[in-house]
Amino acid sequence: MSRISGSSPSLAAPQSPPQEWPKTVTFARDLAAQGDRPALITADGELSYRELAERVTATAERLGPVRRLVMLAGSNTADALVIHLAALSAGHPVLLTPGDSEGTIRALTEAYAPDVVARPYSDGTWTLDERHPASAHTLHPDLALLLSTSGSTGSPKLVRLSHDNLQSNAEAIASYLGIDDTDRAATTLPMHYCYGLSVIHSHLARGAALILTERSVSETAFWEEFRAARGTSLAGVPYTFDLLDRVGFEHMDLPHLRRLTQAGGRLAPQRVAHYAALGRRAGWELYVMYGQTEATARMAYLPPHLAAERPEAIGVPIPGGCFRLNPVDCHDPDVGELVYSGSNVMLGYAQSPADLALGRTVQELHTGDLARRAPDGLYEIVGRRSRFLKILGLRIDPQQVETLLDRHGVTAYCTGDGEALAVAALGGAGAEASIRRLVARECGLPARAIRVRTLAELPRLTSGKPDYEAVRRLANPEQEEAPGATADLRLLYAEILDHPDVSEDSSFVGLGGDSLCYVEISLRLEETLGQLPVDWHTMTIRDLRALAAATTEDRRQPDAPRTPRDRRIPRALRSWTGPRSWRSRRTLETGIALRAVGIVLIVGSHVQVFSIKGFAHILIAVAGYNFARFQLTEAARRERLRRLWRSIARIAVPSMVWITGAVLLTDHYDPANALLLNSLLSQGNDRFDWAYWFVEALVYYLVVLTALMAIPLLDRLERRYPFEVPLGLAIIALAGRYDLFGLASARPQLSPSVVFWLFALGWAAARAGTVRQRALLTAVLLFTVPGLFQDQPLRTALVITGLGLLIWVPTLPSIGPVNTLVGVLASSSLYIYLTHYQVYPHLQEDFPLTALFASLAVGVGYAAVVTRTASSVRRRRPSSTIA
Repeated sequence: MSRISGSSPSLAAPQSPPQEWPKTVTFARDLAAQGDRPALITADGELSYRELAERVTATAERLGPVRRLVMLAGSNTADALVIHLAALSAGHPVLLTPGDSEGTIRALTEAYAPDVVARPYSDGTWTLDERHPASAHTLHPDLALLLSTSGSTGSPKLVRLSHDNLQSNAEAIASYLGIDDTDRAATTLPMHYCYGLSVIHSHLARGAALILTERSVSETAFWEEFRAARGTSLAGVPYTFDLLDRVGFEHMDLPHLRRLTQAGGRLAPQRVAHYAALGRRAGWELYVMYGQTEATARMAYLPPHLAAERPEAIGVPIPGGCFRLNPVDCHDPDVGELVYSGSNVMLGYAQSPADLALGRTVQELHTGDLARRAPDGLYEIVGRRSRFLKILGLRIDPQQVETLLDRHGVTAYCTGDGEALAVAALGGAGAEASIRRLVARECGLPARAIRVRTLAELPRLTSGKPDYEAVRRLANPEQEEAPGATADLRLLYAEILDHPDVSEDSSFVGLGGDSLCYVEISLRLEETLGQLPVDWHTMTIRDLRALAAATTEDRRQPDAPRTPRDRRIPRALRSWTGPRSWRSRRTLETGIALRAVGIVLIVGSHVQVFSIKGFAHILIAVAGYNFARFQLTEAARRERLRRLWRSIARIAVPSMVWITGAVLLTDHYDPANALLLNSLLSQGNDRFDWAYWFVEALVYYLVVLTALMAIPLLDRLERRYPFEVPLGLAIIALAGRYDLFGLASARPQLSPSVVFWLFALGWAAARAGTVRQRALLTAVLLFTVPGLFQDQPLRTALVITGLGLLIWVPTLPSIGPVNTLVGVLASSSLYIYLTHYQVYPHLQEDFPLTALFASLAVGVGYAAVVTRTASSVRRRRPSSTIA
């Protein structure tokens, strides 16, 4: 765990006249009373309550006895938590901000001029930037914490919370959840988000342990850490439950799990009932909860035994709280605005530093939610008062529109303004018209007043809540255009992916990008942005722009502290300086380089300009590598399958068209070749019979794997064990490699059953995230490749070297002109492979070099024809899909 350093010249605590000891938060002050019980469990080890208390005390002494406003860049790390607890225990008000949002930190620093700023440097060392020895503000004695109500927008409007607010809400939550000192809760939500912070506070208040992690529940490593720590509690917003569905949570073995809690937005009743039933079978309980930042965190909870039968309810008030319904015009008599009172209701809002001197200005909380109290005493939310819109004279409730669409199987976020209703929905572009008609029919709005955008991912804040501001921009087309580089990136994605619906929240894989268009777009992006992070294909355009802007600013201010997100920026991207000249140093992905070099060596060896064999087998592994990166994305199973079938078509159709022409015009091929069935039907050993074995093998693998991924159990298994599944397949495929069942063809090294293990190894290489995993793959490679090519040691060494590069070296150094040439060859490699058999025989004997270059040129030309034809076909047919 890293050291906290200071940036002031003197480390002595600021001096001041004697004053009354400030108010503090009990659970933060009394940590030592929990003794040697584990408090924090991290990847680096455990920290006991006694050790945590010592660190908190030392940091509190650094902050000094004079109350100062401490801005903390929140993160789920031990250092951030120590500073937070130190400030609370010493009476310093904390302004908690998202640590990964530089814009928010900058905006709130300018708005509130904090006395101390706590944030990390790039090396993980935290700094206390002490700007004022005594506070520049008048701080009310009750003020303990300032939280934003607007996600990470940097709005100066903050919620003022007192010491009593924090202590009472932590105690109430711990009480109804039954938390005790044997519990261990994972930090699955951001610390700066009131729900995530309440998990921390409520468990510390009971002497329970926290499994500190910044990993997502979608990562295998998260579940490894959770099991190893014997985790008992998970917290999630609705989006978290989407991720749990994707990773196969239903089938996980979590023997110590006691409870799953949900808040942060409405979870559909059918999903509440589903998870309640799942918990009943597995031995844990589901708590659905309701709250707002203005109530510190929680106001109500649904007792777990009622979740299955009353999944639409928010439940009953938390211990110490109560509800009343305030009548609202134009609604049923039993419906009113939900008003909450309790010791956890905020002091009030702050919109400027002067407000920090205020005491309590709010006695009860008008939630803005419309609710009813059912006969069984449970409260139900029926709408949102403040979200009502008046569009063309009609009163529209966006939440009711969301519910309407959900009943029709459409997941959507809705908002708008006085001019139009904005609907962002999951689905294909062809669904926009039907969604618009449905909303118009049900709401009575004209279609022109409804703006629908279908997306691969709905916009969310860092907390996982809906980003309604992003949705609202859909109602104002003139606001949609991003400045400069972002608009250019959107046009670039739209052009290369031939996709009409590209937004700032689009990503390459989200738009259905695959290995055939990956090369061109990656090289074009590097021309625009400079060196790219390795996982750029999974990042949104918004994030790519933000990273580029952040690294430009970082270059201008190299000594500025960095946020946790900054530390995740690859070193290559940290040197980003904008668009590159043609002579600038660049990087080239190893997979792209192997495709380009491979196709030249394959064709050249066939022409007999030289004889360097083995690259076709390397490219089988590269195909597996790309399969994992571009097909096995985080998309839902049906979306995955749709993209897989489309990729199969993009390979099979142009191949069959070209080979059919070769069958009709030459005597070298038969219909089995045209149907890509030669590997299954032919027993001959003619060179041209086996010309297209590579294409056939690739199509067979994709078809079989698509069929397997259509099975829900196997789909969940792959998501849960992304490295182990391909490694297991590679081991199973060794039966084919050594032809244990006699399935190999007349040319065994070209038989799909023999070389599938290379495809699986490439797949595993893309999923290998540790040195141990890469070393394991290397060992498999070294033991299994020898013997595949009889008496061809150079070919064997070449295959081992190529796959070794794929496993260990993600990128290679390059320059602009080389990238341009390599990009053309790599993106056209499939088509060069298809066409060169009909080109080089006519020139090989007299003009071998000409035969080589002509083969490459014809393949590049065929690639252009295929791309333009496919684009033309998509534009002419009715739009029915979203990539």
